[in-house]
Amino acid sequence: MRCLICKQEISETPSWKSLLLLNEMATCEECFQQFEKISGSTCPLCHRPQTNEQPCQDCIIWQEDSNWRDILEKNVSIFTYNEAMKEVLATYKFRGDAALSAVFRQELIEAYNKFLKPLKLDIAIPIPLSKERLYERGFNQAKLFADFLPLPQLDTLTRSDDKKQSKKSRHERLLSENVFSLRESSKIEKKQILLVDDLYTTGSTLRHAAKILLQNGAEKVYSLTLIRS
Repeated sequence: MRCLICKQEISETPSWKSLLLLNEMATCEECFQQFEKISGSTCPLCHRPQTNEQPCQDCIIWQEDSNWRDILEKNVSIFTYNEAMKEVLATYKFRGDAALSAVFRQELIEAYNKFLKPLKLDIAIPIPLSKERLYERGFNQAKLFADFLPLPQLDTLTRSDDKKQSKKSRHERLLSENVFSLRESSKIEKKQILLVDDLYTTGSTLRHAAKILLQNGAEKVYSLTLIRS
């Protein structure tokens, strides 16, 4: 098969891991090694790489705001936002190459098993796109990532605002109306929920989604994102 990134033929040396996990490689080793996995010390709340394991300054600010304190229990991210990841994400999201989600299948499963499976979560909810953005792109990358996880998936959130939270100032993000609305709130009552998205930048999008879930009866909300910007 061909690498989904460079399109060259992949010659995989069979291993016990690949046989046991039935892991068909979606990218060559050379391309995959360009991505930088998060390792070492991280912020315990947002998974930002740093030199210690204390909450980072951004998370301290979130926690000091009574409207946002403890809205999101914890985020887990897998990769940093380096140049290789920027390029593949642009291809994936903005040039409509949905097949690239397979490149990260095994890493998403491994991160879930390591950090989140012990929490005994009930439901995965992918962060939705607005109707306009979904029409333009043709797929929701967060849903493709959530499809890899061994959790029941619930399509209960809808999104109205198409303006990216990362384009707003911090003040605007804190004061902006919630862009999410909820259907079938009875299905999330007393549930521990995992939000799934591609990129954690400011944490605003995930917190807005988590807030409406908590307001409608969810017990706790965590998140899994492919990238920590």
